[in-house]
Amino acid sequence: MAAIAQWCFRRRFTVIALWVVALAGFGAGFSVVGPAYNDDFSLPGTDSAKAFELLEKSFPRQSGEIDTVVWRAEAGTVRDAAIKDRMNRILEEIKRIEHIAGVISPYTPEGEAQISRDGRIAYATVELDTRSGGLPKDAVKEMVGTAQDGRTGGLQVEVGGTTVAEATSKAGSNSELYGLIAAAIILLIAFGSLVSMLLPLVTAVFALGCGLLVIGLASHPLSVATFSPQLATLIGLGVGIDYALFIVTRHRNGLRIGRTPQEAAVTALNTSGRAVIFAGTTVCIALLGLLVLNVSFLSGIAIASAITVLFTIAAAVTLLPALLSLAGGRVLNRRERRRLDARGPTNTETRTGLWARWADFSARRSAPLAIVATVIMVAMLAPVFGLRLGFSDQGTQPEGSTTREAYDMLATGFGPGFNGPLTLVAEIRTPMDKAAFERLAAQVKGVKGVARVGRPVIAPQGTTGILEVTPASSPQDKATSDLIERLRDGVVPAAENGRSLRVHIGGEKGVADDFAAVIAEKLPLFLLIVVSLGCLLLLLAFRSVLVPLTAAVMNLLAAGATFGLMVTVFQWGWGDPPLEVGKGPIEAFLPVFMMAMLFGLSMDYQVFLVSRMHEEWVNSHDNTRSVKAGVTETSRVITAAAAIMIFVFGSFVLGGERTIAEVGLGLAAAILLDAFLLRTMLVPTIMHLLGRSNWWLPRRVDRVLPHLSVEPHETPPAGHR
Repeated sequence: MAAIAQWCFRRRFTVIALWVVALAGFGAGFSVVGPAYNDDFSLPGTDSAKAFELLEKSFPRQSGEIDTVVWRAEAGTVRDAAIKDRMNRILEEIKRIEHIAGVISPYTPEGEAQISRDGRIAYATVELDTRSGGLPKDAVKEMVGTAQDGRTGGLQVEVGGTTVAEATSKAGSNSELYGLIAAAIILLIAFGSLVSMLLPLVTAVFALGCGLLVIGLASHPLSVATFSPQLATLIGLGVGIDYALFIVTRHRNGLRIGRTPQEAAVTALNTSGRAVIFAGTTVCIALLGLLVLNVSFLSGIAIASAITVLFTIAAAVTLLPALLSLAGGRVLNRRERRRLDARGPTNTETRTGLWARWADFSARRSAPLAIVATVIMVAMLAPVFGLRLGFSDQGTQPEGSTTREAYDMLATGFGPGFNGPLTLVAEIRTPMDKAAFERLAAQVKGVKGVARVGRPVIAPQGTTGILEVTPASSPQDKATSDLIERLRDGVVPAAENGRSLRVHIGGEKGVADDFAAVIAEKLPLFLLIVVSLGCLLLLLAFRSVLVPLTAAVMNLLAAGATFGLMVTVFQWGWGDPPLEVGKGPIEAFLPVFMMAMLFGLSMDYQVFLVSRMHEEWVNSHDNTRSVKAGVTETSRVITAAAAIMIFVFGSFVLGGERTIAEVGLGLAAAILLDAFLLRTMLVPTIMHLLGRSNWWLPRRVDRVLPHLSVEPHETPPAGHR
């Protein structure tokens, strides 16, 4: 690391130019090919995936994306001549828009059931020639604009559907700005220097810019979710600023104790820079651990997030030294520079101030503080036992958005289950199968939780049949999931019994439930991998059995408490209306993704804290002194770094996109608990209670384990005491 730091410091303009060229090059490639994001939640081999495959083969129109144009008459009915003429004209204009495969109007025999019983609400189905994520936003926005041209004082017209929600979403429009402003304020308070404040921000922005462009390019060969750019921005800003903060803080300390700018930069990169590489690599490994789950949707998110983290690491250890070279002594504020000139180097080892007093207090009151912290964590964890996984839909969109209005109008006119119909797709091989499938339609009508059952439709070749079932409950209601279970476990097997008939349940709700089931099944394996990896790395770094085990328990506590909070805010609806995030299940992919992120981020603080304790232990073999030294000398930086992450992550809750809000709030809450409750309170008090056993490792194990140096001891400059 020292050689890299010296080269970057001395060739600052070359390094900065290389980053500018890289950013421009990625930008040029992105401008030529653009992104190709898509949300593919299907899982090969699941019941819903088989249903979609059959639909795509025998009913291609039903397998494509379908949006809806919904209108409501404030007076009279939608059958009034003026309304009918106006909407027929609008629908004809929509038909001529590119990528529109067809429109079924409620004013045609085919769509006569698309008018509510009271005659006040009607809808038209708009069939697209591609699935969500593959449709140009311009085409979707043209469709929305054309439909809304039909609005009058007495006629409300809205447009619903997944593609519309994606194209009209305002997620992240100001979140990045809010996060940067909050980070800038905290950095300015922490450093008291405008130059020091700008260094982490510039580093993070360069890394994020390159990362986002590469993710867009990677979306062509990979399946990358449409919200990946927002997710990458959230992660990139948080860890990018955090990593740079650690290095800049160590660099400033070096200047205060009399090092030259180059010596301070080299030492900072050779100490904190190593920790950054260790922590960032750990985050990437944890994220890429999602690949073992073999879910394409998660794999795309994992790779996109890892790309962002890799660029933040690269920027922190190459671009930042070059910027430090440009800044020189100005990374210290004027008062610090005047004090350095007047009094000479200072001894930063003096342990005084707020955190020194807290370290003494926590050492004296270890047991009560440990009990208080544990009770808080367990209380926050309790709601997690009611966690329900699924996917949000237009019903959780912000009130007033066209997709939310369309969703609510359809629920009012046709029932809450209308927004999430189930599609039963049958494989028919014999006339007996066909007769059994038709009888199944009559049987499903009497199943608890079914509102309506459509007419069975057989494909022209006679080998596939479809049946649309409308639940009595909304798509995000647990009762709808219960209905799917009743159909799959009882009604459908009874119809198939003794026949070659095979019936699969699809539709968006079927896909969501299958995805959630697969994730829930694989979650224990992923937890085992993540926790085991963390324990192994800490075992190598700190030559201790209890330190890794303590960290594992802390991480699981933090994750449980975080998801407990998310259940109350998003699933129970405590966050709506203040945050406009709706009420519904937690996104099915979040447990594994959040565990990967939390594991990596908490490892960052654990390494920073315990490495200082371990250094003191090696020198003194006094556990109390070691723990107090770690708390005193790292808590200020940990809490400052955590505050930046909390505000950056928290700002994304305001973006209006539920998925990103869940990630933002979850990570912000996790960092808050980790930095202010676990690392500065629970971990130190537990280590005080455990005493010298913290550092116990069987000699046989110690001899065979390789040595891993996370952050080597910082040697003070010659003449310093």
